Amino acid sequence: MNTMRAAPVAVAFAVAVSAWSLTGCEFKSGSNSGADAASLPTATVAQPDDAGEAIKAAIANSARLADDRTQDEWRKPAAVLGFLQVKPGMRVLDVFAGGGYYTELLSYVVGDGAVLAYNNKAYTNYAAKELEAHFAGGRLPNVKRIEVEAGDLKLVPGELDAAIFIRSYHDVYWHPKEGWAPVDGARLLKEVFSGLKPGGVVVVQDHVANAGGDPSEVVGSLHRIDPAVLKRDFLAAGFVLDAESDAFRNPADDHTVLVFDPKVRHHTDDVLLRFRKPLPAANENASGTPE
Repeated sequence: MNTMRAAPVAVAFAVAVSAWSLTGCEFKSGSNSGADAASLPTATVAQPDDAGEAIKAAIANSARLADDRTQDEWRKPAAVLGFLQVKPGMRVLDVFAGGGYYTELLSYVVGDGAVLAYNNKAYTNYAAKELEAHFAGGRLPNVKRIEVEAGDLKLVPGELDAAIFIRSYHDVYWHPKEGWAPVDGARLLKEVFSGLKPGGVVVVQDHVANAGGDPSEVVGSLHRIDPAVLKRDFLAAGFVLDAESDAFRNPADDHTVLVFDPKVRHHTDDVLLRFRKPLPAANENASGTPE
């Protein structure tokens, strides 16, 4: 059962990313190179007005890839998308989108809104087959892909309604010897914060690590993250913790094995958090700048 409680304001890189990849209105023009601020395309896909119905319709959409459908049982997309509070017309960012599982579902839900699917070079390379399948033949016309390193990601300020990190935020602490450009987590979250409208939300799902230890060492050996570290980073970026969900909690997972271990793969104990960009105070303008 998905229960929510309100809250106050190592392995080879190829194996890791392979597992991840299983992972409206008129917008300003953007650049796939990331040299300019990444913005979103115009879309004309019609969807049900009711958010819940739009989510159900997206999951049931016959155009979805067969491989994606096989992942629904453990990914629980209805729980994630419902928690995100996504609805038709929204503009949503999928951070480290991998092969595009959630990108496609978001595309169907937002309809005449739009989706920005962001991957760095490593994610793009290792999820190449899945990305090709999701975007072949002009599929998902309301999705704009951007493929740059995290340090070069530029978003149009205040354009987004929501963003997601699905089992990917821990990678900001991953520092392999090769195949992965270091990510400045603080800079990345600052950019996401800027790209969101006041009141916009970010949903983060990630594999739970036991408390303590150096985050980089824990991620390097287990691909897990202490929820306290995750919360600390988002709060430091200016977000407030809006809600938590127990949809992916698994007490049988003791957090001591690699997330790709057959004992826990696809069924790790995961935290699911929703953060919100605060609305400006009465004496501030919409951008958060004091009058």
